[in-house]
Amino acid sequence: MKFEMLASGYGLVEGPNEDSEGGIVFSDVLGGGVYRIDATGAVTTLVPKRRGVGGIALHADGGVVCSGRDIVHVRDGVTRTLFSIPGLPGWNDLCTDAAGHVYAGALRFAVFDPNAEPVPGECYRIDKQGEAQLLYGGVLHANGIALSPDGRTIYHSDTRAGVIFVHDLDRAGSAARRRTWAMSHGQPDGLAVDAEGGVWVASAGGGRVDRYRPDGRVERSLAVPARIVTSVCFAGRDRCDLIVTTADHREHPDLRGCVLRTRADVAGAPVFPARL
Repeated sequence: MKFEMLASGYGLVEGPNEDSEGGIVFSDVLGGGVYRIDATGAVTTLVPKRRGVGGIALHADGGVVCSGRDIVHVRDGVTRTLFSIPGLPGWNDLCTDAAGHVYAGALRFAVFDPNAEPVPGECYRIDKQGEAQLLYGGVLHANGIALSPDGRTIYHSDTRAGVIFVHDLDRAGSAARRRTWAMSHGQPDGLAVDAEGGVWVASAGGGRVDRYRPDGRVERSLAVPARIVTSVCFAGRDRCDLIVTTADHREHPDLRGCVLRTRADVAGAPVFPARL
């Protein structure tokens, strides 16, 4: 598998997504900032200095919705808080549904502090009125999150537990029937769903991206030229570009955290803008 370098020199790169013009947005969790790569390869800053952004969605009215200490919408340099929990260490990955609601994983401990006592977090659904609904708890290290193509299943990776679990979603957005969907051989991080219902999962520390079948079995693994693979998304006109983010580069350590691109043989499922 051949990877093309889109951007390098960052720290812990996360939150990849494609905007309506084909640009790739991403964050640097530790270094701070949300960035955009255009078709020429030029990188611009969308949100300067914001740290802890583990998830990014595009907003239907322009700008980005991103995590951090709270969930915010940033457009043209103006920040609007969408949802916040006092005292919460932070939010990690997030995703959207066809109606534009946002699903976000809450972190209850400082995940980069080796002395922090792990406390399970939760998943919330934020609707178009800005109201938040607690969907479920018991997520030790909330990470990659995505919905199935029909919107009836939510996938969530728990990095510390090494598990990807699922819930059923009803039309009101309530979650039920929690179950372990896959036990990861490593630390599952960001994930994305393809049009066939396959789930592509970044392996933090494993140097690969795994594609899981809808039944939770690994169908294939793609070796990535990095040890710490953090997230994935689909992009391109045919949705077959696979964007991979990392926190290092195996052959060239000086490149640090990178945004890479390769081609997949299956298209990604549609990703919808937030409408909050």
